[in-house]
Amino acid sequence: MDFYFLLFSLFFPRITMLVYLFEGWYPANLVPNWLDIVLGVFAPRILILIYIYQNMGYDNIWFAAHLVVMILTYFGGSKETARRRRRRRET
Repeated sequence: MDFYFLLFSLFFPRITMLVYLFEGWYPANLVPNWLDIVLGVFAPRILILIYIYQNMGYDNIWFAAHLVVMILTYFGGSKETARRRRRRRET
């Protein structure tokens, strides 16, 4: 897999997926085309994890980094998010 795909998709998954799709640089995968589209729109981080698993395996530092970022993103792992939620509940 391309280093830049792994790096940029860590921070900007949807934008990276679109750029790589339009340029034809998509990573090799066994995911059906319809599932590529659905996961790319609704859950791009899961799709990227599938790509990393299929091409590099799960015992890779990139897989772990993307998994940690996905968990933090989906569960709101920052103090700022918790502060905003508290402020919304108070009003």
